Amino acid sequence: MTIAFVHGNFVTRRCWEAFVPFFESRGYKCVPIAYPLRDETVESLRAKHPDPALARLKLSEVLDHHERIIRALPEKPIIIGHSFGGLLTQLLVQRDLAAAAVTIDSVPPANVIGTQWSFLRSVLPAINPLKRNEPYLMPFSHFQYTFVNGMPPAAQREAYDRHVVPESRVLAAGGLSSLARVDFARPHAPLLMIAGTADHIMPAALNRTAYKRYGASTSVTDFKEFSGGTPYPLMAGRAGRKWPNTR
Repeated sequence: MTIAFVHGNFVTRRCWEAFVPFFESRGYKCVPIAYPLRDETVESLRAKHPDPALARLKLSEVLDHHERIIRALPEKPIIIGHSFGGLLTQLLVQRDLAAAAVTIDSVPPANVIGTQWSFLRSVLPAINPLKRNEPYLMPFSHFQYTFVNGMPPAAQREAYDRHVVPESRVLAAGGLSSLARVDFARPHAPLLMIAGTADHIMPAALNRTAYKRYGASTSVTDFKEFSGGTPYPLMAGRAGRKWPNTR
């Protein structure tokens, strides 16, 4: 069985570095997909900032890119996506590309409105319309609040230096567009949605709201909320570290 991993915004597919060997050791074929313009090292991507090509990257390009890669696989995969990759995963499920899917702290579809302060504080700099044509390299201080608020300061710094890259504001704002809407009544592959109580950027309540909307379908959908630990399991889960109890 194949697992396709879909990373989120502000990172590269390196963020799956603990997941891939874990699942490969259990017999799965793992395909961590890189965004367009993202199949480079963190260091080289930062060195290009601000990259005009990245500034133009939009949701339709990223979504179609993932679809092409998944359709080229020999079988429908299990798709696992985190954060914005969780939204991409839901949209790929809508296109009938998954045998099953898991979202981790997912960005909500455009037709699920989030009003929690931690969510708004986290995402507004990334979708600032006054700087729409400028890629956004998240400052370390904002990263501490948004992604790794449950980790010790030294681990926060290590995660930032190892993973964080500039991102397209056009892509981030695409999460609010009609392309990012989900038809919750449409039949779909089994879907598990995971959230954590400590998450600032994608609060568990927001993911729970999206899960409830899937009640309009008779397809299998489940939701699991974990308490405590870091809200960014991909960065906390490098080899040699204990897994946090949130994920």
